Parts: sequence; structure tokens; C-alpha cells
Amino acid sequence: MNPENIKNMLRSVKDGALSIDDALQHLKQLPYQDLGCAQIDHHRELRQGMPEVIFGEGKTVEQIVAIMTAMLGKGSNLLVTRLAQEKSSQIQAVFSAATYNAEARCLILEQQPVEERGKGTVLVISAGTSDIPVASEAVVTARFLGNRVEQLFDVGVAGIHRLLARSEQLAAASVIIVVAGMEGALPSVVGGLVDKPVIAVPTSVGYGASFGGIAALLGMLNSCAAGVTVVNIDNGFGAACAASQINRV
Repeated sequence: MNPENIKNMLRSVKDGALSIDDALQHLKQLPYQDLGCAQIDHHRELRQGMPEVIFGEGKTVEQIVAIMTAMLGKGSNLLVTRLAQEKSSQIQAVFSAATYNAEARCLILEQQPVEERGKGTVLVISAGTSDIPVASEAVVTARFLGNRVEQLFDVGVAGIHRLLARSEQLAAASVIIVVAGMEGALPSVVGGLVDKPVIAVPTSVGYGASFGGIAALLGMLNSCAAGVTVVNIDNGFGAACAASQINRV
């Protein structure tokens, strides 16, 4: 339940369109609702400015449907991350208005238009085409959270002229998310070119010695470009949340 939902409910009580008892019934499930399989944090958007998001991996279709139903009842827009295509098809059979982004492995159901809350543009960059799934997760999440988002894919250090040719786009962004696997060098390069926050996302893409993203993670943590912030391996969602908070300041 977001601040606007509560304001509308209070206006309805004031205007006599909603009884006090009905309003209390709506508020009774704040701050959380116990479904047995999940404790839904309906209060999160009021506290953090961002709603609870459903992590789809490891959950059954039945569990996801139950959580979505409860959240929809509070007027929330929904984002399900890390959702496999086969699970998505079953869920969309229940919620026909939901849309699925196969590249990002995300499902979205919007009950109301997304309010643009970001003050600038979040630019999501991927080093390679193989990094696009994680970068796309960041794009979808950042848009869901009310940001203007641009994307720039496959501009890694193996052909750095591809990045340098987009210097105007780099300069125009308010926050930049850089997604890279292999040795994870791209965030250092971007960090040395711009005067804005750079959030680095290491991916598990790479050959044997990349150790499932550990090499990229360590490379980013040891970046020589001052001010580069690093999130966990493959965490496009977390990078987008951080970028969104920065973009609202």
C-alpha cells in the first residue's frame, strides 16, 4: 500500500464514501500479512518509497499466485524477478494483464500508471551481449520504480571505441549502472569518464578463471576509478534499486 492509496482511503472516509470500519479492515493488514508461505510487507513502500518485489526463483507457481493476489488487493503494482518462462505462462493464465520480459526474466502487472519519481535518467550499460539478462533486469526494475531509463549494450573494453562514441549519452545520465563479466574492467573505464554515480554489477559470465563472477567482483571492488560502488554478482535488481534512490535525491 503506497501513500497515495492511503490518502485516497482517508478522503473516502472524510467524504462518507467509505465507513470507518471498512477503513480499519484495510489497515488491519498493515504492516504485514501472514499467508503461511510468506509474510507480505505491505508497509514497505510507505517506509522505503519502493514496494515489496517478489523473487520468483525457488517459489512455486501457487505461492507466487497467492502473494500476487494479496498484493493486488492492496492496489500495488507488481514485479516478479528471476521468473522462469514456464512459470510465467502459468501465472499469466491466472493474471491475463501481466506481461513477461523473457530477456530480464521479469513479470510485471501494473494496476495503475507508474509515477515518474526520478529526477534524471538512469543509464544501464552492458559490457557484452552475454551480460544483457542481468542488465535487462536492471532496466525493467528501474522503470518499474519510476525512472527514465536508457540502455547501452555490448560496449565492453575489447572494443572501447564503441563506448567512447557515446560520450554525450554518458554525460547526460544522472546515474549509471555498468554490468560486466569476464575481468569486470568496464566500470573502471566508465568511472574515469563521468562525474556521476557509477554502480557496478559483476556477472557470472566468463571462462573458468572468472570463477562464476568472483574475478569480476574483485576487479570492481578494486577499481582505480574513485566512487564506483559495487553490488553482488548478477544483482541487476539491487543495482536498479540503489540507482533509483540516488535518482530521487
